[in-house]
Amino acid sequence: MLTVVGRGVDDATAIAASQQDAEEFGVLYDRYAAQLYRYAYRRVGPELAEDVVADTFLAAFRRRSSYDLARTDARPWFFGILTREIARHRRSEEARWRAVGRAGTDDVAEGFADRIVASVTARSTRRPLAEALRRLSPGDRDVLLLVAWGDLSYEEVAETLHIKIGTVRSRLHRARRKLRAALGDSNPTDITEVDR
Repeated sequence: MLTVVGRGVDDATAIAASQQDAEEFGVLYDRYAAQLYRYAYRRVGPELAEDVVADTFLAAFRRRSSYDLARTDARPWFFGILTREIARHRRSEEARWRAVGRAGTDDVAEGFADRIVASVTARSTRRPLAEALRRLSPGDRDVLLLVAWGDLSYEEVAETLHIKIGTVRSRLHRARRKLRAALGDSNPTDITEVDR
């Protein structure tokens, strides 16, 4: 039986309560599973997304006693664990980008790519975009996609990846520059120009 009342509690309170009653962790699942799944789906596709998210929650549950309860928002913590789980499946992600590039279709196009599609012809952009994303270093790709698809702020990305905010900015700048170059030095979307 849940001892924490409703969804109004902060993440740290739910994590602390889960130390006494494991079912309390369900509040966090309800809060973040859909966000994490959408992000994982875009990164590794439907074949692996459920497994990666399940592995993320299992790892988070096992590590909950080491969570810094001073941090009331666990979203960056969950995205950090998810990013590490995705890294374990890096080959699958890169194969997905190659397939998207070859096929010219993209069921990953929600979010960032939707904004691109709204600005330029989708068929002419998807292949070079997918190839450019595949060619980014894993660190640059993680930062770019956490901002674009995870909708994390620079501060949250820094916390998620355990890097400095200056590193987030430089990786994001480099990734944006490479994407623009891959798209013929055009700026197909405002997201490449907006700093948060």
